[in-house]
Amino acid sequence: MLEATDLSVEFAGRGGRRARAVDGVNLSVGAGEIVALVGESGCGKTTLARTLLGLERPTSGRITYDGTPLSYTGRALKAFRRQVQLVLQDPMGSLNPRQTVYEAVAEGPRIHRLPSRNTAAVAGSEVAAAPVDEEALVASALSRAGLRPPERFFHRFPHQLSGGQRQRVVIAGALALDPKVLIADEPVASLDASVRGEILSLLLRLRDDLGLSALVVTHDLGLAWNIADRVAVMYLGRIVESGPTEDVLTDPQHPYTQALLSVLPESPQRIVLTGEPPDPTRIPTGCRFHPRCQLVAQGNGAPACSTQPLPILPAGASPQVACHMAGVDQTAVSSSGS
Repeated sequence: MLEATDLSVEFAGRGGRRARAVDGVNLSVGAGEIVALVGESGCGKTTLARTLLGLERPTSGRITYDGTPLSYTGRALKAFRRQVQLVLQDPMGSLNPRQTVYEAVAEGPRIHRLPSRNTAAVAGSEVAAAPVDEEALVASALSRAGLRPPERFFHRFPHQLSGGQRQRVVIAGALALDPKVLIADEPVASLDASVRGEILSLLLRLRDDLGLSALVVTHDLGLAWNIADRVAVMYLGRIVESGPTEDVLTDPQHPYTQALLSVLPESPQRIVLTGEPPDPTRIPTGCRFHPRCQLVAQGNGAPACSTQPLPILPAGASPQVACHMAGVDQTAVSSSGS
């Protein structure tokens, strides 16, 4: 449904240098599939999501939707965004505090000029072929988002709702346009733990009932385990490991993925990475993770880790990893080194 091919996004940095926020990414989201894009803050996840939505122009590479390259003309982008909708992290920031729930959900169909029965009566034959009852459309979207009975919420304002209800209103606003793909940027990060499961269950139900595809951007691998069919792990602008969720999270091959998984409560060993993510204007030579890699720090890395660049991973469903040490028996390496 949605695919990025050799995608790169650069921004102007200090001293005339260019910051490579996204640096050669291949990523696909299939029909009815949920893909989790995971990584720590600053790795480029949100920039990639914004670029997939057409909110940022790629420096190079391309985005295709349903096999057609994305065009950046106003009309083409408007048609594209009706099919690909965004769910943001902070529902209170996404909603206008002066708009009722009804107005918030109806805003998308009005912007995209979905014909209502009222406008059909005025405009005559131009839109009379497929009139839409706006009130029924809003009620249906709220119901699908789990706010029932929907009429009870029509005249409420965001401050009168709980955090979970506000996030459902944001999701309903996206559903009102009947999209094919949702891009959810940290959709439960601002919610209480008791509400997170409800929103995740809602996303799964929407996938099953409506056939929606979704790209879920998160730093929480536990969330990815519960919701995603595939996982793509991003570090410093590039996908470093990807594959089916069970393969990646039960047998991670990249040291970065292993470190991310080690913070989960059931992890037997905590891996603490040293330092901060490198400056995207100064990408390290060789493997871009090697300055913080626990294997290199322990003396178990290969000479190529700091000198030889790794190939860009292609988009695909099979397990893939960009690491010089992937598949190497670390016990044997440690023994030979000692």
